[in-house]
Amino acid sequence: MRARAAVTGLSGLSLTGEEAALLRAMPPAGVILFRRNVDNPSQLSNLTSSIREILGQEAPILVDQEGGRVARLRPPYWPSFPPAARFEGEPEARAGANAALLGAHCAAMGLDVVCAPCLDLRLPGAHDVIGDRAFSADPAEVARLGEAWIEGLMAAGCVPVIKHIPGHGRAMADSHVDLPRVEADAATLAADIAPFRAVCARDAGRHLWAMTAHVTYAAIDPDRPATLSPGLIGGTIRGEIGFDGVLVSDDLMMGALGGFGGDLARASIEAGCDLVLHCNGVLEDTAALLRDCPSLSPRAEERMHAARAAALAARPPARAAASARPASAAPHALTDA
Repeated sequence: MRARAAVTGLSGLSLTGEEAALLRAMPPAGVILFRRNVDNPSQLSNLTSSIREILGQEAPILVDQEGGRVARLRPPYWPSFPPAARFEGEPEARAGANAALLGAHCAAMGLDVVCAPCLDLRLPGAHDVIGDRAFSADPAEVARLGEAWIEGLMAAGCVPVIKHIPGHGRAMADSHVDLPRVEADAATLAADIAPFRAVCARDAGRHLWAMTAHVTYAAIDPDRPATLSPGLIGGTIRGEIGFDGVLVSDDLMMGALGGFGGDLARASIEAGCDLVLHCNGVLEDTAALLRDCPSLSPRAEERMHAARAAALAARPPARAAASARPASAAPHALTDA
C-alpha cells in the first residue's frame, strides 16, 4: 500500500493498539514525536522501533530538536543545548560540533530527521515566536551558521529540515495562533530569502528537507499563506530559492490555517508541498486526515530517498560503525549546564 503524503503525531509514550492498526491500514510517510512521546532512552528507542516495525525501516521519524526552548529530548537523560542565537559570531566549527552532538543523540534514539536549523532572521520588533531560535538578523551570518549546523546534523546521519521557508522572522504574529501577514515589498523580502538560497546552492538543496511558513506575504501572494500558495512554492521556493529537496508543510493544526485537515492536506499538496505535517496525535483527527490525504507522489519519494542517502553518506566511518552513538563530549561543543 502506498503511503499517504503525511507525517503524523502520536498520543503518548507507546503505540496504542488503535494507533498501530491505523498505521497499518492507512500508513503515513512518517511520524513526528513531541514531548508527550518522550520519557527516557529505553522507552523512546522502543517507540521508534515499534513505529518502524509497521512503517518500514526507512520511514522517517521527525523531531523538533533545535536547542533552547524547542527541544523534545531534555535532561536528565539528554543534554540541554543552547538556542541558535548563542552562536552568533562563533566559529563554524563550534556550531557544527554542537549540531553533530545534538544529532548523535537523536540518531541514537532512531530519530533521523531533525527539524532544524531555523534560517529565519531574528529581527527587532517582530513576534518572539522565532526570537532566539534564529542565529542572527544578518542574512549572511544566518547562512554561515546554518550551513555549519546542516553539516553537523548530517555528520550524525540525520536529515536537516530548514525552516520556515521562505522566512518567518518578519512576522508580527505567532502562526500557532493566528495567520501572520507580512506587508514588506519584494526588495525587503530578498533578505529573508537569502539564507535559504545560500544553503540550497549546494545540489539545489536535494540533501535537505524544508518546512513551509504559515505566513502570507502580500508582495508575493496576498491571498494565501506560503503553505497553500502554488505561486509562492513554484515561483519563490522552487524557483528563486532553487530548493529541490523535500518540502513539508508546518503543522496543519496550527491556528494560522483553520479548516479541516483533509482539505488543507489536499490544498497543500496541490500547491506543491511533498508532505504535510499533522501533529496533534488525536486518533480521530489523524484517521480523518489520512483518509483524505493524497498518496505520496513518486517525485516526493525520490526526494526523500535522496535526502536520506546524502545524510547516510555524510557520516564519518567511525560514526556510522557506532550507529551514531553519542560521545560524552565533542570538540568545540557548547552545551548548556
